[in-house]
Amino acid sequence: MFKGLSPIVYNGREVWPLIEGGKGVAATNHASAGAWAAAGGIGTVSAVNADSYDAEGKIIPQVYKALTRRERHEELIEYAIEGAVQQVRRAWEIAGGQGAININVLWDRAFRALWKRAYSKASEWLAAVVYEDPWLAGGHNGLSNAEDPLIPQDPYPRVRDLRATMREGGISDDVPIVMAGGVWYLRDWNDWIDNPELGKIAFQFGTRPLLTQESPIPEEWKAKLMEIEEGEVLLHRFSPTGFYSSAVRNPFLRNLEARSERQIAFSTQEAGDHVFQLDVGVKGKNFWVTQGDLLRAREWFGQGFTDALKTPDNTLVFVTPEEKGIIRKDQADCMGCLSQCSFSSWADSETNSTGRLADPRSFCIQKTLQDIAHGGPTDQNLMFAGHAAYNFKRDPFYSNGFVPNVKQLVDRILTGD
Repeated sequence: MFKGLSPIVYNGREVWPLIEGGKGVAATNHASAGAWAAAGGIGTVSAVNADSYDAEGKIIPQVYKALTRRERHEELIEYAIEGAVQQVRRAWEIAGGQGAININVLWDRAFRALWKRAYSKASEWLAAVVYEDPWLAGGHNGLSNAEDPLIPQDPYPRVRDLRATMREGGISDDVPIVMAGGVWYLRDWNDWIDNPELGKIAFQFGTRPLLTQESPIPEEWKAKLMEIEEGEVLLHRFSPTGFYSSAVRNPFLRNLEARSERQIAFSTQEAGDHVFQLDVGVKGKNFWVTQGDLLRAREWFGQGFTDALKTPDNTLVFVTPEEKGIIRKDQADCMGCLSQCSFSSWADSETNSTGRLADPRSFCIQKTLQDIAHGGPTDQNLMFAGHAAYNFKRDPFYSNGFVPNVKQLVDRILTGD
């Protein structure tokens, strides 16, 4: 039997320990965050490329008119500041003095290092610490090189260790740890609630709030959520951020998988088994490959993948001329949304360059997230989702295509279901 939740005091205000996950770009906004707070929880506005509005309340398209990446980066910053301010102001008005409003600014580092380096100097401002399950959460995840993406770990001992670290730093057990990733039914977390080993626990919901009446995502995206099967969300490494991320394995993601499979290693001189000169896709340049890879490259060429693009790992990926054109245009249109982007060589530095080769196995994340959030096709864009998204199809709460409002969802979650 579900034991139930008790309110917590969060920054001096009594709220339900239920947090709306902040999903950028524009997948959470003032409407969803404000409604979540109005229901007594903690709403989260994503300040990552947040939308801003004109005098008539219409979304202002984020169009970059400058010719240089440095100037486009300044345009990006202006959009970001204006959008974040507008979103928070509107969310606060909707909340009507209830709950609380968070801002997600996409900061992902180890707590122990951050606490010792900086946060301990302002400990009075620490309201909560988020533990995000890197195997189950949607979007970008903090999976480290020491962890196997194919072998999920139980979050309990990891959260228990996090609490021990917090106690070592003198942080009160009243500062909640927020469990994020894979949270759907609170009844599944009964052993975590009022557990003295863990201290105060709150729960973050990122995927479930996508399917609400206030959710800003387009109707096509909401409809697709109702169709997701178990195992259809893929933890992958194609993101230009360098992080693993979880998204629906739609045609867009399958194309990236296929692109990486059409990949061969090369040498710029004869060495070892690389003694066969590549004669397709490289227009006379000297690339030496193995015999097996030469035959594979010729087969791909015959299938229409006639252009070979170099990667930073001394490999070549084979793409169609159309794909090559899109990749090169997206790289040229870069506005520097990431300080170190693998898809682009742009960097926010004196040289404006990372000094590394741009990676054609990745994609422009700014472009695809903006597109899907504003009505672009769900099958041709990155569609973030948590690994529990298949519950939309199984959970009786959503029977017959029912889409709750945020208050109905929060009330349902509080029952344990």
